Amino acid sequence: MKQKLIYICQNCGFESPRWIGKCPQCNEWNTFIEDVTVTKKPSTATKIGASNITTLADISTDAEYRINTGITEFDRVLGGGIIPGSLVLVGGDPGIGKSTLMLQLCSNIPQAQPLYITGEESLQQIKYRSMRLPKMDTSLQLLAETNVELIDAAIKSNNTSVVIIDSIQSVLSDRIDATPGSITQVRECAMLLMQTAKKTGKAVFIIGHVTKDGSIAGPKILEHLVDTVIQFEGEKQYSYRILRCLKNRFGSTNEIGVFEMSDSGLNEVLNPSEVFLSGRNEDESGVAIVGTMEGARPILLEVQALVTPSNYGTPQRSANGYDMRRLQMILAVLEKRIGLHFGTNDVFVNIAGGVYLNDSSCDLGIAAALVSSLRDVPLDTKTVFIGEIGLTGEVRSVSALEARINEAAKLGFDRCIVPAAGINKVIKNPNITIKPIEKISSAIVDLF
Repeated sequence: MKQKLIYICQNCGFESPRWIGKCPQCNEWNTFIEDVTVTKKPSTATKIGASNITTLADISTDAEYRINTGITEFDRVLGGGIIPGSLVLVGGDPGIGKSTLMLQLCSNIPQAQPLYITGEESLQQIKYRSMRLPKMDTSLQLLAETNVELIDAAIKSNNTSVVIIDSIQSVLSDRIDATPGSITQVRECAMLLMQTAKKTGKAVFIIGHVTKDGSIAGPKILEHLVDTVIQFEGEKQYSYRILRCLKNRFGSTNEIGVFEMSDSGLNEVLNPSEVFLSGRNEDESGVAIVGTMEGARPILLEVQALVTPSNYGTPQRSANGYDMRRLQMILAVLEKRIGLHFGTNDVFVNIAGGVYLNDSSCDLGIAAALVSSLRDVPLDTKTVFIGEIGLTGEVRSVSALEARINEAAKLGFDRCIVPAAGINKVIKNPNITIKPIEKISSAIVDLF
């Protein structure tokens, strides 16, 4: 076998025969690292015969083919349970709860005889960590190993149905002359584990690290190899965690799971809206409730805005949990279309609960909270804001409007301000008053 030296971009996987400072594909700087590619001899495999080819009708199926984990939020993200023979990648920041979730998963499915393989912790450390989890299954099979060939042999010889590997960056192959965690090692080890999962029909979960920008570390091909990619999100200073599905060959990617980290592990949050609004302040200016969609689930969140005179020549603009560029756009629309002046004020926006909002339907609530803080007039605590703001000041329609309104009514809110363009049909809900608006100016006049 011949070896060839190449350079691979850690951000997008672009390959170059020499080192370059800026990646021509993703335009990132200083992301190329040295790698060794192995050119193998031509394959001597025999040709596929007619006996190897089958039809769909000849393949047997099982109606109960998914493994129920007993964790409702986790099953929701997976699409209903674990698919035998699938390869699932679980990513997230260090300390976010990936290993804890995998231990709880193993404890909930003793019938699958799960095998937990650790390459970063000793068996004693796993034991100590499991002691804080309630009802931990003490018959859990453990293996401390980093050699992927030995791991492959252990999976094939064991009678388990579910395998956890913590983590893929700690696993290495003796056949490759590269350090653990390098692009070559991660790619080849993941490929071997994928082949093992398909041949044996055993579900394999691999835990992956993330880079400084939050993306999963390793080559991009790693995400293409696996069947499902799950990302753990959340701020460390907050107890809430969101489990988001980025790719799923066996289910929808429009589902999320919400957990709360506690001393006894991760607890499911079955009603996120009620939890996120439990500590909200009433009769305070700059506070508004917005209806957003996280996956296919409507969630109500509290947005907080603070507008205060600036002591410096250049006023500050700060957003926690919200896109800064979108905040600047909303401020520009309020100044241009309504005549409000924020140029001499510092503006701060915060999404309570540590959730990051990437939904444009929260624009109307952000704008209402900004005007409320500027004029120091509290908003109605029983009103929910839903709507996207355009550059001309129009309030644009949003998706799943009826689901958001029903969620607001279920939690006891009595008024919902929504875009008039989004009401193609009359949404009937006797428990809540629906106020359709066309322009942001009419909403501000109605509120203040």
